[in-house]
Amino acid sequence: MDVAIIKYNAGNIQSVLYALQRLGKSAVVTDDHTAIKNADKVIFPGVGNAGAAMSSIKEKGLDVIIRKLQQPVLGICVGMQLMCNHSEEDDTSGLGIINIEVKKFSSDDKNFKVPHVGWNTIQNYNSPILAGVDENSFVYYVHSYYACIGDATVATTDYISPYSAVVQKNNFYGVQFHTEKSAETGEKILLNFLNLK
Repeated sequence: MDVAIIKYNAGNIQSVLYALQRLGKSAVVTDDHTAIKNADKVIFPGVGNAGAAMSSIKEKGLDVIIRKLQQPVLGICVGMQLMCNHSEEDDTSGLGIINIEVKKFSSDDKNFKVPHVGWNTIQNYNSPILAGVDENSFVYYVHSYYACIGDATVATTDYISPYSAVVQKNNFYGVQFHTEKSAETGEKILLNFLNLK
């Protein structure tokens, strides 16, 4: 099985590679359009600023390629957010694959710090990449922006208010948390993605 990790200005590519290696899987990190189109599975990682990430994607012409992919695609963190319509971070237009808006956390309650960092639970599962994952399993988050709840939401997390933890539309999947830092639950979700037909 060929797994392509999209190479652009993203910060967590190495940790995703290590997570795949722990599962006994290998992947190629590439921005080559043909290699991405021909891969069995595509992972779209992301850490950092949505605006800078989207600029890098557009510079490489990857925005056009990603939208046309037919195989299973997994967006992680900012990768997931960029699959959505729009992010409040730098007023960034996304790829428009997932019909959801990305907004900044805001709360007057001092108990809720922004960014949202640490372990939190996921609920309301409805996706093959969550098969065998117990309800209210803990996953690891680091983010200041969140995807609202919409038709593509297949799991939620509650922090300040409920938001999309996992989204899915056709062959496109996205997780707001870091699968590669979410211990056994993250590994299970990655493995489920890799085993999709």
